[in-house]
Amino acid sequence: MATAEKTRTVFAVPRMDCPSEERMIRLALEGAADVAELRFDLQARTLTVLHAGDPAPLLARLQPLGLGAEVAASAAHDGALAGAAAAAPEAGAEARTLRLLLAINAAMFLVEVVAGWLAESTGLIADSLDMLADALVYGLSLWAVGRAARAQLRAAHVSGVLQAALAVGVFADVARRLVGGSAPESPAMIGISALALAANVGCLALVARHRHGGAHMKASWIFSTNDVLANLGVIAAGALVAWTGSALPDLVIGTAVALLVLVGAIRILRLR
Repeated sequence: MATAEKTRTVFAVPRMDCPSEERMIRLALEGAADVAELRFDLQARTLTVLHAGDPAPLLARLQPLGLGAEVAASAAHDGALAGAAAAAPEAGAEARTLRLLLAINAAMFLVEVVAGWLAESTGLIADSLDMLADALVYGLSLWAVGRAARAQLRAAHVSGVLQAALAVGVFADVARRLVGGSAPESPAMIGISALALAANVGCLALVARHRHGGAHMKASWIFSTNDVLANLGVIAAGALVAWTGSALPDLVIGTAVALLVLVGAIRILRLR
């Protein structure tokens, strides 16, 4: 029996810059029966797909994610994708890493949200949501192993609703503090955010150990910057609070980080 002709399509995805967005794309394409292989290049921000048929249905799955996906090139192709990973990482080792990543992010979420409440810091509370978002991604990855695409999608939507609700809660907290006033403790903001920064760097190192190919490893370090930038933003806000005696820097960074979390939640909820 003749093998169906395959097509190699390269999608430019300009706003794909971290492993969590790669996982969102994998989930979006999970139910596409005509997909044979995926190759991600986070450094170049491209996705190469080996598939049967027209690329339009695949693009229709990617566009709701809001990552700017478009077809860069498409042509008939024989064989496997050049440069694709020869083998997936050992399932047991990957699962252990995912559990460790989940534990780190969940623990830091609890540390930051409690510290943020005690220190009256909206920035720390918002940054804790960034940790929670990562924990949900890793938890979903563990839970989804061996499950149907529809079950994975439902779980993703639940995590998206939770993230969106918490982000809205931070916006409400910012409004409350603007009206009622607050006195964030800058030493706690700086110290806890430095701890979160160390945790995020450790997570990137763990992710890098299970990436295949130099470009993927480099991309995890070069472009997975949202978490690190959020940590640095809270540290800078803490320094400004200490310098100016004003709570405004804390409220500004809290709003900015909560907005990032809300945008990520909306992307998850757009998965179909």
